[in-house]
Amino acid sequence: MQRIDIDDVESGGMGDADRRGLSNALETDDMSINHYALEPGDAFSGGLHTHLDQEEIFYIVSGTATFETKPEPDAESETVEVGAGEAIRFPPGEFQQGRNESDDEVVALALGAPRDSTDVRVAQPCPECESDVLGFRMGDDGMYLECPDCGTTVEM
Repeated sequence: MQRIDIDDVESGGMGDADRRGLSNALETDDMSINHYALEPGDAFSGGLHTHLDQEEIFYIVSGTATFETKPEPDAESETVEVGAGEAIRFPPGEFQQGRNESDDEVVALALGAPRDSTDVRVAQPCPECESDVLGFRMGDDGMYLECPDCGTTVEM
């Protein structure tokens, strides 16, 4: 058994969002767990993306989050509001981005399985070929985008 106090877990993540990764503290093997506290204007991630190797579930503890989603990078976006006590699931390959468009704080849990996602794509066209997505990569020099078709790299 592992038990933690979320306030004891250090906050870190993209942008100003209060994101607390609980997976290491809880020693999970197969599931990624993150706790978010989003102020108005904050987002869960840096942009519209998909995990080709992970499904994600967001459970909204309090507030209302707005999610943009689309099945393909060139499809029309759909937005859906998810309120307190509700959950939303994104299967592998579905593009999504969640944010707080309300005037109140949003508190949520994000669950992903399998735990480690290594194949993340963003709905951004390659500047060199006809690919309509770029892969998100982490390197020694930080984050960058790479075309899965031609290998062109794009700085973030």
